[in-house]
Amino acid sequence: MLEENVSTNLDKIKVQAVKLAKEIGQAKAAKELGVPKNTMYGWVRANRLGNLDLGAGSQTPQSAMTLNEELLKLRQQVKELEKENHRLKKENDFLEEASAFFAASRLKSAKTKE
Repeated sequence: MLEENVSTNLDKIKVQAVKLAKEIGQAKAAKELGVPKNTMYGWVRANRLGNLDLGAGSQTPQSAMTLNEELLKLRQQVKELEKENHRLKKENDFLEEASAFFAASRLKSAKTKE
């Protein structure tokens, strides 16, 4: 129970620190808060990678991806995955046919040796 409260409070501190860093800069925010620069950079990076959520309204218009951009990106990813899936299915079919061919060939050569 205590660990959950500490973790929740630490997350709140990180969120506030990252918000401050976005306003005044990472180095200045780290100095003001008495946090090592590398720690601050790590928190900001975690936010940028999506591992630290700052909550609603935390994205600036420049950094926020529009819904249309996100939709286009996701459609492109789906198209690429479908293409890869198709290629892998064709490769699998080929390997199954090759396996059957070599198995039949092996049986045929075993019968002729007898």
